Parts: sequence; C-alpha cells; structure tokens
Amino acid sequence: MRKSIIKFALCGGMLAGMLASCTGDYMDYNTNPYEATKDQMDRDAYLTRSALTGMQGYVIPTDVLLNQFLEALLGGPYGGYLAESNSGFTNRFSNYNQSQDWVGKLYKDVIPNVYANYAQLEAATEDPVYLSVGKVVKVAAILRVTDGYGPIPYSQLGANGDLTAPLDTQKKVYETMLNELDEAVTALLPHRTETFSSKADKVYSGKVENWIKLANSLKLRMAMRMVYVDSTTAQAKAVEAVDSERGGVFTSNDDNATIQATTNPFRVIMYEYNGGDSRIAADITAYMNGYKDPRREKYFVESTFTTADGVKNGYHGIRLGTEPLPSETAHKYSNMNVEANTKLVWMTAAEVAFLRAEGALRGWKMGGTAESFYKKGVELSFSQWGASGADAYLEDGSSLPDLYKDPLGTYSYNGSQPTITIKYDNSAVFETNLERIITQKWIAIFPLGNEAWAEFRRTGYPRLMTAAVNKNKAEVPEGTFPRRLPYPQDEYKDNGTNVQNALQDLKPANDRMSSKVWWDCNPNI
Repeated sequence: MRKSIIKFALCGGMLAGMLASCTGDYMDYNTNPYEATKDQMDRDAYLTRSALTGMQGYVIPTDVLLNQFLEALLGGPYGGYLAESNSGFTNRFSNYNQSQDWVGKLYKDVIPNVYANYAQLEAATEDPVYLSVGKVVKVAAILRVTDGYGPIPYSQLGANGDLTAPLDTQKKVYETMLNELDEAVTALLPHRTETFSSKADKVYSGKVENWIKLANSLKLRMAMRMVYVDSTTAQAKAVEAVDSERGGVFTSNDDNATIQATTNPFRVIMYEYNGGDSRIAADITAYMNGYKDPRREKYFVESTFTTADGVKNGYHGIRLGTEPLPSETAHKYSNMNVEANTKLVWMTAAEVAFLRAEGALRGWKMGGTAESFYKKGVELSFSQWGASGADAYLEDGSSLPDLYKDPLGTYSYNGSQPTITIKYDNSAVFETNLERIITQKWIAIFPLGNEAWAEFRRTGYPRLMTAAVNKNKAEVPEGTFPRRLPYPQDEYKDNGTNVQNALQDLKPANDRMSSKVWWDCNPNI
C-alpha cells in the first residue's frame, strides 16, 4: 500500500524540484515542443481531470484484473452472484482458503490509488465542485474497503507525511465519511443546476445535481448499515439523506450511477479469460427460478446442459465452494448476459427505494410506506433491465425460491428451502417483511457482490447456501459464512503495531474471517 503512495509523493516532489530549478533559456532548450507543459496542462485542467477520472475507476474497478479479484472472485461468490469456472483456481474465496495475493487486493490496491488521485486533485484545484465530487468518489470507493476488513487507515492517512498511519476504528471511518458526504452536499448545493467538464466525469458528464443525489444515496446506504449498532444515529442520518431540501436521493433510473469502461470487465472475465473464469452462482438462479423472475433472461444466458430429449435445461448456477470442476464442465453452467459496452453500475434507484422501504418498515420518515417503496424498487429494477411483467410479479404470493439441484447431481443443497414470497404483506411480522425487502433488493442490485455480501452479513438475508466444501474450518466454522477479510500479511511487516492495535475493534479481537466488524451485530443472526 505504502509503496504506491510513496511513489506518488516522490514523483510530485521531483516534478516540483525540476520546475523550481528551470529558468530562462534553460527552459527553452529543454522543453519538448510536442509535449504539453505543466502550465498548459493546468490551463486545460488536465491534472484535475486525470485525478478525478482516476479515482472513478476504483469504485467498481474498470481495470479487468482488479475487477476480477474484487467483483468476480470476492464479491461475486460471497454475495451469491458468481462462482469460479477455472479449474486452476484451487485457493479460492469460495472455499475460504484464498491466497495472500487475493486477500490484499481490496486493501492494497484501492486505498493507495484512490488516496494518491485525491491528493493530486487537492493539489491541482481549489474549485469546490471538483473537490466535493472527489470526496463523494473517495467515500464510494473506500466504503467497500472498510466494510470488507473493518478498521482501516483513513483519517490519518498521509497526515504530517507519516504514511504508516494508525487504523481508524470502523466507527471513526463511518463518522468521517458521513461528515465528508455532508460537506460535499453543502458545497455542491449552491451549484446544483450547473455542470462541470464532462471530461472529468465518466459517471454523470459533469451534472452537479446527480452528484448531490449520489452523496445522499450513499449516506442512506451507510445509515442502514449502522442500524443494529447505533439505531438512533442511523435513523437521523437516513432522514437527513432523503430530505429534498438537501438535494434528496435517487428516485428514477436517470439518477443511476454508472460508468462506461473501455470494455466491460465482466465480459472479459466471463467469456474471454480461458473461455470464462467465472459463471453465475447457484443462489441467484435458485431464487429467480423459483420466482419465475422475468429478469432472468436479462441477467443470465441459459446453461448448455440438456435434458434427455436434447432441450436446453434453463438457468443453472454453480454452488459456492464446489471443488474445482474441469473447465469444459464448468462452462456448461449459466453465464452472465453482458456485452463489451455494458456499463458498470455503482448504485441504482432500485436499491435506494429498497433502503427507504426498510427505513419505513422501521417507522422512520422516508416519504412513503414500506409497501410503496418495496413495489417501487421492484418496478425500477424491471425498468432498468428492460423486463416486463412487474405488476404480475408483485402480485405473486405463492412462489418460493427453488431448493438448488445441481445438474451434475454432485453439489445439490440439502438444507431448508427459503419460504419468503414476493407479494408484500402488511399483516406479516417485521422480520418477514424485512426478509422480503432484502431479498428483492439483493435480486435488484446484481451484480454488486460486495454490497450484497455486506447486506447479507448485516441482516442474514437472503438465505444463502453454505459452502459445499469448506477448506478452512479454523477460520470459518463449518456451516457459517465469512464475516470479513483478514489483513494482508504485508501490513503486519510494514504497519504491524497499528494493525495489532486495530484488532481490538473486531468481535472477537483477532484477525480471522469469522470475526465481526463494528456494524455486524444483528441479534437475530
């Protein structure tokens, strides 16, 4: 982590030193006439643009390799969306025996790269719009890191030139991030109707109002994450987030935060790497098959397993924690329906509607009822994916998720079948309607696996299948799920005292995958 930041700092110092020492004719003799000078780059806001777009590439990584580690191999399996289909992956997140290289990617790649770009942004401009948008992007990216590990370096990172920073407690990280989101909204509101350079914004093409809504929507996401550890603060922050006087949250699919990568990484991962390194998971197909969900054809490609009469056999995913299958066999399972030009999604109006549904279910002032927001979330999701039949789907009060049957007959699930139905029932008890809301939110936010994993840990929903083969029972007891990621071993060498001190914030206080982060304290789990 530190090497990347040090490299950035050294480069910045060298550049400053060179510029200070070059005067008069010397500059004329040593300037490449075909290369932009620093003054020219500044006039064109080049440094500002490159810093801001550089940060945006780390929220949901646009880089294929990093996306593979964080989305396809980590978030996808733990969120119930994806599974490995490369027989060479023997040390995997899904068996809980991942390699050290895999463990550190979220921590060591995201934090230093986001921080370095944010530092460049602060050095390049004093414009409150650019700086505030940068704060929102920083929170969106690094929130995923703290939710993965717990305590992380954040508020003191880089302070006084000390790059071996203490790790903040997760409570402190959340408090700092919520303050940053509030600061960003306050600074952006006077510019609400304005736009800035579209070259600096791959998400909203410079529309300030959309960034205000994203900041508030992230605040609502974070507020709900805190509900079991600090319900009073969670409620207050959620109510603030939906306040229209402060810009409000996402309400339509036009508000969705998406980014266009050069090529959608999922397309490369699912189709081009070795014929596809990942396939769809059994959890999401079992739920959607049972519900006869019209969005299946938008999310998935049918499996190539066939029935006795040669007919394609529908949508089948690979169960979490299967032993590595021969690739030609694994590739028969359903794939993701994704094209090279499909945009990557950060956050959607459907997710926000479900967040408001949960808030209303808890009695908070969300601007509507739990049922109305629940229905709105489903409708927004259907519309986002171009699927029809939302009205009939919402009236289905009898369909249940399937009990998974492996087409190979090897890894079928013998546990209990989920009993949650689709149709909203105001007479149902709180926990039943909470499960209903979270289940439909989980279906709607596909393929945001890290977000799905966080919500599963927070609520216990949806009812995901345990790993078929657990190869690390010392870390994750049989029949349970990972609650967090262990810190990369390099951090013990480079920042060991601070890491050891941070472990006191975990429950229990050890660096295991079974330890719980600050907000993971639902008494019903």
